[in-house]
Amino acid sequence: MGEIDTYTAPKLREKFESIKINESSIFELDLSKVEYMDSTGLGVMVGFYKKAKREKAKIKLVGLSTRLKRLFKITGLSELMEIEVEKVE
Repeated sequence: MGEIDTYTAPKLREKFESIKINESSIFELDLSKVEYMDSTGLGVMVGFYKKAKREKAKIKLVGLSTRLKRLFKITGLSELMEIEVEKVE
């Protein structure tokens, strides 16, 4: 499984920086294969979120593991970013 950390985050940042964003852009970031994310990875996610927000685009995070959901909640990012929540039936 994947990790977004000090070693891999720069590549992700480059990918995010190369994306052209406009007001009608909608991004759904599938993090289902990410098992671990450190503060560097969170920083990259926040950077992309801010870039999208400036351009009035939308971002939704999907497929988060329990661990990642907890990380986003603890850091308060779950209050800013739209995170898919599975329906409980």
